Amino acid sequence: MPNSVLPPAFAGARPPSFADPKEERRHRQERLAASFRLFSKFGFEEGVAGHITARDPELADHFWVNPLAVPFAHIRVSDLLLVDAQGEIVQGEGRLNRAAFVIHSQIHQARPDVVAAAHSHSVHGKALSCLEQLLEPLTQDACAFYQDHAVFDDYSGVVLDLVEGRRIASTLGTGKAAILRNHGLLTVGTSIDAAVWWFIAMERACQVQLLAKAAGTTRSIGHESAALTHQQIGGDAAGWLCFQPLYQRILREQPDFLE
Repeated sequence: MPNSVLPPAFAGARPPSFADPKEERRHRQERLAASFRLFSKFGFEEGVAGHITARDPELADHFWVNPLAVPFAHIRVSDLLLVDAQGEIVQGEGRLNRAAFVIHSQIHQARPDVVAAAHSHSVHGKALSCLEQLLEPLTQDACAFYQDHAVFDDYSGVVLDLVEGRRIASTLGTGKAAILRNHGLLTVGTSIDAAVWWFIAMERACQVQLLAKAAGTTRSIGHESAALTHQQIGGDAAGWLCFQPLYQRILREQPDFLE
């Protein structure tokens, strides 16, 4: 996972810290509900596919997740489910998406640093996943993922087996993202804000790569410059900061997600 230190260009803004776990839980719930509203606005919803999880600040092997078949555009804090390490709902009403538990439980277990993970079947992420390609450093924004993501080079149906979830977590390794072949994108972060921002940014980077390669011969950013740019914009603190305008936008437009 990239470091959480903001580069000089972003100095002065910091993720909040909490002395009271109840306050931190509420903060995470609000960010999580807001993230589903944003996923809806960006068109990342397709049927019942897609999920974002947030680790509980007290119960480290529990996470909060969206209920199955509730539109992203309708999700409120009160709709979220708290799920334990065995996949049992311990708080909230609704059904649990089995694939959400299988994928996210194994990532949270393998990566204690990960607070949140985001997965959906976004259009351009799906398209690039069919090509078995990594994101190339074609733009400054794509460099946030330079040498920091992987391709899960397998598809065997809907992910319903914990073994498959462990394989995805293993492929992710210490990176912030994975392209799941013939499936979609997966991103993680040390905050919900970062994980969700990385998903949005990765989907856009996939779109740019597909457009550029369809238009003609592309020219990538060189290794040294791509690596430097990754250091500048690829850390989770920068990802957290980039999410803040989106949170303010959805808070003003749809404040009912706080209910």
